[in-house]
Amino acid sequence: MVAPGFFLGLVLPLILWAGSSAGVGFRFASYISDYMVLQKEPAGAVIWGYGLPGATVTVSLCQDQETVMRKGTSVKADSNIWMVVLDPMKPGGPFEVVAEQTIGRINHTLNIQNVLFGDVWLCSGQSNMQMTVSQIFNATSEMSNTAAYQSVRILSVSLIQAQKELEDLPGVDLPWSKPTAKNLGHGNFTYMSAVCWLFGRNLYDTLQYPIGLISSTWGGTPIEAWSSGRSLKACRVPKQRFIPPHSVSGPSNNSVLWNAMIHPLCNMTLKGVIWYQGENNVNYNTGLYNCTFPALIEDWRQAFHYGSQGQTQRLFPFGFVQLSSDLSKTTSQDGFPQIRWHQTADFGYVPNLRMPNTFMAVAMDLGDKNSPFKSIHPRDKQTVAYRLHLGARAVAYGEKDLIFQGPLPEKIEVLSGKGLLNLTYYQKIQVLRLDNKIFEGPAKEPRQHLYLPLTLPRPLDQLDHMGQVEGQLVQQPGPDAEPPLVQVPIQN
Repeated sequence: MVAPGFFLGLVLPLILWAGSSAGVGFRFASYISDYMVLQKEPAGAVIWGYGLPGATVTVSLCQDQETVMRKGTSVKADSNIWMVVLDPMKPGGPFEVVAEQTIGRINHTLNIQNVLFGDVWLCSGQSNMQMTVSQIFNATSEMSNTAAYQSVRILSVSLIQAQKELEDLPGVDLPWSKPTAKNLGHGNFTYMSAVCWLFGRNLYDTLQYPIGLISSTWGGTPIEAWSSGRSLKACRVPKQRFIPPHSVSGPSNNSVLWNAMIHPLCNMTLKGVIWYQGENNVNYNTGLYNCTFPALIEDWRQAFHYGSQGQTQRLFPFGFVQLSSDLSKTTSQDGFPQIRWHQTADFGYVPNLRMPNTFMAVAMDLGDKNSPFKSIHPRDKQTVAYRLHLGARAVAYGEKDLIFQGPLPEKIEVLSGKGLLNLTYYQKIQVLRLDNKIFEGPAKEPRQHLYLPLTLPRPLDQLDHMGQVEGQLVQQPGPDAEPPLVQVPIQN
């Protein structure tokens, strides 16, 4: 006769093993964690993760120990993924998100705390987006200015590349966090993105509700690395290509950063994206940028809309920064003017027919010749972020009567007999006195095909002009002279 304790000794380990194995592999997606911000109404936030095939998963949203909402789903057998879409929520918090997996009679529970609902923005691009708060003007003051912005939460994605599209992020350098001096200025070109942070802070000042900021950036990278194979194929970007020496310092292979640092985020519900990139296409596939950039925007919009079960707006707002000036160059004959033009799909402005629901922060006036990070990395990120937030307020949030762009030329006449260029703008031109070069813009001398600086020959204390500007082409003397200038006196 076998003692009862013998059976208990056999069965109990099996029960314990079954209970523990039910929790193996049950987890949230890697970017879902404490302190995160989920997208507010009118969209529904997506919560997802991995579990055991055949199990059911119940996600509960709780506040003050009361259940506000409960959603159920099952784990897909082919992918081990579970996903729920929460009902649209008003901005605010904090909340607790609880996920419970049930298989048979065995349950396993996960939870995250201090979750807010607000607007979620993704910030991406290369080194000018990657520059941290510790690298910009007034860094000490900016890093200490966090007390009033504890509802602006930040996350920074690890620098990883992949040959195929990944489902989940392989790594996160900075999980969702409240802002502190340490995580805003962790180190040069690490985290947190200064443009991203300052953009979100400006939005919070206006909106007064939570803002979630995700930085996914890598310096020295061309747009091809951030683009899916679909969008590159649409622009006929060759798979085999020659990259000029020293033109890129980061990953350059097609799609490797899209695969590892953007595609894993596509299940997330977003409000919009801001982008700062283009320097590494100045000498690489420059002529294709008027296709690759609009194609990237369109492809990201499709992917995020589909991945979020239609919750991310199909034409979500997409803002970007116009390339600044590289003042280390001894000549203006470089690819920067071409890339600036191609950034607008060759329209010269946004939004336009090829780039709807977009906005641009002008930055060509923010050159920084003395930047310790080279002049290609200007330290005035406050102005960049402020201009981006103006564009977002107008385009993403529909704020009326807000000046966020321009003035744009309505009519351009070349008066060849007088050697004059006459520009008519669609709105008044207001110029405040700064120095002897108040107004600068690109001009092109047709015979030499040079992009020329546009300067004012004299300072003005203040000007309120009805829109006409007349300038004269001036060739500078001397064998080592700079290219011709277009001098533009403002007519009173």
